[in-house]
Amino acid sequence: MTNHLAGPVLVLLDHAPDGTLRAPVFELLTLGRRLGSVHGVWLGADGPGGDVLSALGAYGVDVVDALDLGGADARLTPVVADALADLAAALGAAALLLTSSFDNKEVAGRLGVRSGGGVVVDASDARVVDGRVVADKTVLAGTWTTSCAVRTPFAVVALKANSVQPEPAASATQPAVVAHPVTIAEDARQAVVVEHQERTPSDRPALGEAQVVVVGGRGTDGDFSAVEELADVLGGAVGATRVATDEGWIGHDAQIGQTGVTISPRLYIGAGVSGAVHHRGGMQASGVIVAVNSDPESPIFEIADLGIVGDLFTVLPQATQELRRIKAAQG
Repeated sequence: MTNHLAGPVLVLLDHAPDGTLRAPVFELLTLGRRLGSVHGVWLGADGPGGDVLSALGAYGVDVVDALDLGGADARLTPVVADALADLAAALGAAALLLTSSFDNKEVAGRLGVRSGGGVVVDASDARVVDGRVVADKTVLAGTWTTSCAVRTPFAVVALKANSVQPEPAASATQPAVVAHPVTIAEDARQAVVVEHQERTPSDRPALGEAQVVVVGGRGTDGDFSAVEELADVLGGAVGATRVATDEGWIGHDAQIGQTGVTISPRLYIGAGVSGAVHHRGGMQASGVIVAVNSDPESPIFEIADLGIVGDLFTVLPQATQELRRIKAAQG
């Protein structure tokens, strides 16, 4: 029995346009070290800058593989999947870890078809058992935790953000950057991005990555001010239920649930959220669930660690005021 993979573990290094690594990457690197020797994968022939390399070394990355896409558009998931398949075959990789975002889950599916590998998305953990990757994930609206054994030589695992506590390596490395020209199939280049609009910059963390999420539902009646103020004092993200987005009270990118974003923050606060099953399916894996609702019979209280029966427009401002007082006292 071995608890490490024979081949390298590839970690897709998602980063912002300025080259800064996204927070969930450090979770992937921590998990990757448990599985085997870690290679960071950077989309772009030039590779990461010096500060990013130092950060990767602190997390035990052995090599950074910089992929030369030959002019192909890295925003297209078929292009990314082809590039990763080409690299995995060249290195004899045993696994690829990536963050379980919308785009990356599509990449994972395409990569599974391209490489013949086994795919697990929305995983919460992974380990090696008898030389195979076994990934944990919740199913059936978060009511069951399953263990999925990948029976193919190559495993693709998309990890939900906030599933693994990031931990630097005991000994830092000095990762070498190795350029890899990769082959992109012609059919992967057929789509063309004709317009790309960046999201409006925000000081709030991305919804799928945030450790604290404050969610507004039907009970807000369209007024998200109390939700936003509490989220800001906690340094969290703002989410919503499907009814809130359908009513046009907030953008659809804030929707949490089976047909929206799946989250697993350390702290979830639902304000005016009833707890319908399709919403619970997207947040039930949260570490601590706090519910504020004026209806004591709301289903959300069945899964809440702390339930407050009351008017959200009274409870949330009081909580925000108290948190501000505590922060001011702490300096």
